[in-house]
Amino acid sequence: MTDGTLDPESAEAGEDRALFRESAADLLAPFLELLPVSGASISVAAGPSHSTLGATDATAGRLEQLQFELGEGPHWGALRSGRAVLVPDVRADTSAWPVFAAAASELSARALFAFPLHLGAAIVGVVDLYRAAPGDLSGADVAAARSLALVASSAAMRLASVSASQEEPGVHAAAPELRRVVHQATGILVVQLDVSATEAFARLRAHAFASGASLDAVARDVVARRLTFHDERGTE
Repeated sequence: MTDGTLDPESAEAGEDRALFRESAADLLAPFLELLPVSGASISVAAGPSHSTLGATDATAGRLEQLQFELGEGPHWGALRSGRAVLVPDVRADTSAWPVFAAAASELSARALFAFPLHLGAAIVGVVDLYRAAPGDLSGADVAAARSLALVASSAAMRLASVSASQEEPGVHAAAPELRRVVHQATGILVVQLDVSATEAFARLRAHAFASGASLDAVARDVVARRLTFHDERGTE
């Protein structure tokens, strides 16, 4: 029972959560308003760590999650190259990302566009866009998307710092929850296998792919100690 007095720290935390949700949505809104796309997601990256700030709908969130789980897709191309990756029809272009393309084809997304977030010379994240109908973006659309991504970069990093301490940090919360579980599991494997975080994450993802399970499910099994990794020959 309380005396009805609002704790200042709780009030500030609540304001931070509301600001974060509103700002994550606001960062993505211009992409949908100004470009011929159906949905969008935005994420930031620091080394092997990734955090999803928000997604406009379940399809956008699932596309981002699939790329994180599989380690392939236009998102990774944009993050690694620092250049926009444009896929007019994911069903027609499957050579670069065969596993992701097959999975994405089952969703209501035909065209995919990934734009890197830049802060100076650093690449700090990606905005992923999708469209239900196939087709490329015009030159003007690409230029507009690049400008929007540039504007969003610094705000995205500020939002990421807010999200680290919040329980409900995004417009579409499933992906951030996945990140937390995967990061926990990666840390456990670092200790179990005496390897780097990058190698531990690669082993986690490889096991998920080989077993036909989702990365989320494998990570939860590792965290719950239902699955233990030992050596390069496998797990038990």
